[in-house]
Amino acid sequence: MLAKAPGLPADEVFMDLEDSVAPMAKEEARGSIIQALKEGDWTGKTVVVRVNGVYTKWCHRDVIEIVENAGQFLDCLMIPKVESASDVEFVSTLLDQIEETIGLEKRLGLEVQIETATGITNIDAIAGASDRAETLIFGPADMSASLGLPTVTAGLPLPGYPGDHWHFVLSRILVAARNAGLQAIDGPYLVIRDLDGFREMATRARALGYDGKWALHPGQIDVLNEVFTPTQDEFDKAEAMLEAYRHAT
Repeated sequence: MLAKAPGLPADEVFMDLEDSVAPMAKEEARGSIIQALKEGDWTGKTVVVRVNGVYTKWCHRDVIEIVENAGQFLDCLMIPKVESASDVEFVSTLLDQIEETIGLEKRLGLEVQIETATGITNIDAIAGASDRAETLIFGPADMSASLGLPTVTAGLPLPGYPGDHWHFVLSRILVAARNAGLQAIDGPYLVIRDLDGFREMATRARALGYDGKWALHPGQIDVLNEVFTPTQDEFDKAEAMLEAYRHAT
């Protein structure tokens, strides 16, 4: 997967140390990611590593080892399960120290996942916690668990609910992101072969104002590029509005 990722037509690739890695394999996985960052051709992509959450024993070593060994190949770190502003401040301060220590010429950004009831409650403080923050990301699987929803497949409509049960959460994340000048990104759709359902959920996110959505499988990427790319009509309309403004002024 790490070797294949650079050649995929995605805008961003993030390499994971959190939920996709078993506890006994997490420390070894750091080395695999460092190797992939150094050896892959990531030209034209935003490159991110998702570390383990700040409430785990792995987080600080994830940040230190990845950034000290391959920080020059990274654009951002992603923090999962963020519940308070101090979670973001911790990683941001750690990055301050590492960047100064190793003389890293670039300043790394932060992507923040909102995945719990506590996180959504504290979202405005979280969004404004660090000027490194670039993106708020919705995490439907852990949010379902946090809220006690009767579902085990993240990203799908909830049977028996008359509407989109995620509308409030998605809107709340979007408002907090825009208020703080950040991107808003929708999370994964786990039924990777159901491209029609995936397209429907991606279209909802775009209609709401989201900037993008996760792909868990290469087969989902083309759908997202189709949904989130402006149509020719939208492009022409925007150009016409700019031209009218230029003419009027």
